[in-house]
Amino acid sequence: MNKLKLGLPKGSLQEATFKMFLKAGFKVNVGTRSYFPSIDDSEIEPVLLRAQEIPRYVETDLDCGITGEDWIQENDAKVIRVKELVYAKQSMAAVRWVIAVPEASSIRKVKDLEGKQIATELVNVTRKFLKRKKVNAYVEFSWGATEAKVAQGLVDAIVELTETGSSLRANKLKIIDTVCESTTKLIANPQSYKNEWKKAKIAELAMLLEGAILAEGKVGLKMNVSCKNLKKVLQTLPALKKPTISNLSDSGWVAVETIIDEAIVREIIPQLKKNGAAGIVEYPLNKIIL
Repeated sequence: MNKLKLGLPKGSLQEATFKMFLKAGFKVNVGTRSYFPSIDDSEIEPVLLRAQEIPRYVETDLDCGITGEDWIQENDAKVIRVKELVYAKQSMAAVRWVIAVPEASSIRKVKDLEGKQIATELVNVTRKFLKRKKVNAYVEFSWGATEAKVAQGLVDAIVELTETGSSLRANKLKIIDTVCESTTKLIANPQSYKNEWKKAKIAELAMLLEGAILAEGKVGLKMNVSCKNLKKVLQTLPALKKPTISNLSDSGWVAVETIIDEAIVREIIPQLKKNGAAGIVEYPLNKIIL
């Protein structure tokens, strides 16, 4: 039987990845001490790895994997970026790697880092960034507690991952520049992508994962509308594209179905009712395949 070796991220991306796979139709389970999850697809063989390592192993041994653009660049991995997976409501949102210094520091711009000491987990990307800026600084690998190192004066600056910057501000740190931005990617081994079966399987996986992401934060609405009120109801609906309208057995009525953002559904339903919609049904979505 053909098998697709899939690298799944352990750590901060793990929970969001498993939830995304569930919405896509795959049940992934893993024991507390296991690095070999089970999945209800006999054609997929998953392994749990740190996101930092996945690009390296996809380049050499795995067929595909899920990781961040930051780690692809850090490993300088020769992989195929199949699909961007931005899952905004989970920890798969777009993130930034920023240079941060203590609020009281005299360092105000990148040029001020000349000859300074910087701690980060993203060493190679940071060095390339500084080289582009023509700044010579010592960049060291940080095994953790990076924010504490700059706060205690052990290093002059850090390059750290952030979504909103709130954690850095809470630690009395200020951002002076952005090194890079990163989103989660489904990546593939170039040799595996030449295999017809594996390429098709990866494409199928990408389609289902993208469908799950597109459905995030959206719901379906269907209702019955009299023809005389149809125009008013349609003007109320912010549709994904155009609502689906179908005839009912009663010639004076039609059925209307559409997709809207879940955040506005409580505002839309009373308006629909006021404008003549009846039998309104709201239902959850797992996937939207465009």
